[in-house]
Amino acid sequence: MEYLSQKGVAFTEKNVSEDPKALDEMRQLGSQKTPTIVIDGNVVIGFNRSQIDDLLAK
Repeated sequence: MEYLSQKGVAFTEKNVSEDPKALDEMRQLGSQKTPTIVIDGNVVIGFNRSQIDDLLAK
């Protein structure tokens, strides 16, 4: 994700369109929407800048 890259955050990107295991993982997190972001065990569904910033600040 461009936003995380701009903030210098290391992350692993998974393509749910091409990787069935990644799709299963996303669904297990309770999401059917991209992006689904996990920060220290906290799930952010969709791009929510303020929630992402709050979690990164902890």
